[in-house]
Amino acid sequence: MAKKSMLAREVKRQKLCKRYSEKRALLKKRVIDPDLSMEERLEAVMDLQKLPRDSNPNRQRNRCALTGRPRGYYRRFGLGRNKLREVIMKGEAPGATKASW
Repeated sequence: MAKKSMLAREVKRQKLCKRYSEKRALLKKRVIDPDLSMEERLEAVMDLQKLPRDSNPNRQRNRCALTGRPRGYYRRFGLGRNKLREVIMKGEAPGATKASW
């Protein structure tokens, strides 16, 4: 099980990302707009840098829904490799079967 502080940090990042997503998208659009002057584009870059770092979706980390483990994460199931194996062995994961040949 991951530390509670790490899980709380990820929740905080998700909330910040959701809160600033519209503002971030508008600023990014202004940064790449060729019709704006260079000063306006630089001002947009500075405003973008003033936003909280954790509001950037790149800083979010995929974690296992059961344990919070950050590595060995399978997107399709939302679980880490250890818990995914347990769930598959119980037959609770749809579309996954044990390999045998």
